[in-house]
Amino acid sequence: MRVGTFVLAAQFPGQGQGEALHRAVRTAEVAEEAGLDAVWLAEHHFVPYGVCPSAVTLAALLLGRTRRLRVGTAVSVLPTVHPVALGEQAALLHIASGGRFTLGVGRGGPWVDLEVFGAGLEAYERGFPEALDLLLRWLTESRVGADGERFSFREVPVVPRSGELLGGSPAPEVVVACTSPKTVRLAAERGLPMLLGMHCGDEEKAEAVAAWARWAREAGRDPDEVARIGAGHVSAGVVQLADRGAEAAETLVKAMPGWLRQGLDAHVTVDGRHRVMRDPVAYTELLCSLHPVGTPAQAADRLAATAERTGIRRFALLAEGSGDLAGTEENLRRLGAEVLPRLDGMAG
Repeated sequence: MRVGTFVLAAQFPGQGQGEALHRAVRTAEVAEEAGLDAVWLAEHHFVPYGVCPSAVTLAALLLGRTRRLRVGTAVSVLPTVHPVALGEQAALLHIASGGRFTLGVGRGGPWVDLEVFGAGLEAYERGFPEALDLLLRWLTESRVGADGERFSFREVPVVPRSGELLGGSPAPEVVVACTSPKTVRLAAERGLPMLLGMHCGDEEKAEAVAAWARWAREAGRDPDEVARIGAGHVSAGVVQLADRGAEAAETLVKAMPGWLRQGLDAHVTVDGRHRVMRDPVAYTELLCSLHPVGTPAQAADRLAATAERTGIRRFALLAEGSGDLAGTEENLRRLGAEVLPRLDGMAG
């Protein structure tokens, strides 16, 4: 079992952006001290839902602040960045960190970001496979050129090449955020593990894992390879610990709806399409029911149940749901000291 923390750099009501970013950095530092496996960094633009606009930039800082922790993006939004630029950054962090960097990529949403960065709605709706394939080529080949619908350029040398890391993996790990069957199939056919969101329950995640395995086999991968790659799937969730289960849920229900309301309301679509907003209180209560929210024993049981039902044994858990720095640090330390030892018997 590999348990890491998921960092949104969430700006709660009444907080400044600097406060949110300071809490994000401290989350990574405390996560390493607490013995967690990884920190996963979200990326958002123009909204207080998360004030980190470049997950790969924050990853670079945190790789320098830590010595053991794996640092990943969850995710770098591919439609709003050139795949070669992202590939260069990923290769640089892979080599400079000694192989501790994971590149998570996703399609993002139909947000105004596409207008601001000049990508256009086409990049979101149909351009993700082309961008992903170009990124993967950049991370594995020595020279790359392109002749696609969106990207076209003469062949150039790859500098630095990911394979220049001595004694380590020839390329950084790449995971794909999957929120639809189409993306699940894309990840399976490319042989990439999935990152599944915290809004999903065990049944939905189990179905995604089963579909991914089926499509990976149909793409010609043998059972051993499917099992090896599938071991890298990541389940995102929320964690909140307390001496009483009800107290943990109360903490989140008091703090998270205000952040969700102002954060999600701030998203603006690029084309004015209708949006259906979740009720913030109901959504918080749903998260409490799906994830390790409760006493340490209850949290360990919840993680074990998810692993048993889905086959996923790698977790990225949001620990900042209280919106409070001291509370986040305590939450992480309890996760390391009181939950992880209960999971020692499970395979990682």
